[in-house]
Amino acid sequence: MSGGNVPVVYMQRTETFSASHRLHSPLLSDEENLLTYGKCYHKYGHGHNYKVKVTLKGPVDPKTGMVMNLIDLKKFIEEAIMSVFDHKNIDIDVPYFKHNISTTENVAVYIWNSMKEKVGNLLYEIKVNETDKNVFIYRGEFQSN
Repeated sequence: MSGGNVPVVYMQRTETFSASHRLHSPLLSDEENLLTYGKCYHKYGHGHNYKVKVTLKGPVDPKTGMVMNLIDLKKFIEEAIMSVFDHKNIDIDVPYFKHNISTTENVAVYIWNSMKEKVGNLLYEIKVNETDKNVFIYRGEFQSN
């Protein structure tokens, strides 16, 4: 790594957690909730084995050879994701979801915000697999209504 150019590398860590939730909106009637969320509106909720991938993007530090020390990244993921979600009822145990619908879209946004506090501008992407077929990706983007 000479000549002043430092390579930029993407690093990714994958973890899995099990959690339950119930999809429902206080802005919808029972009938509208059932039509919108179907079986996911069941009064007792349901669970998933989520897989989350945290991707960082940054320059390789010439002193350490790393974008970030994996020991630190593992600790940040434990604090921001695993201790919050694993074996929890998302709607009851995570205060953010008392006022936000516990869709996987919103779970991805929550994880982004939590990880952003830990790793700052190195955060590139959060990918959450709710199932093998349902995948949600968030990169901190917003769109005006």
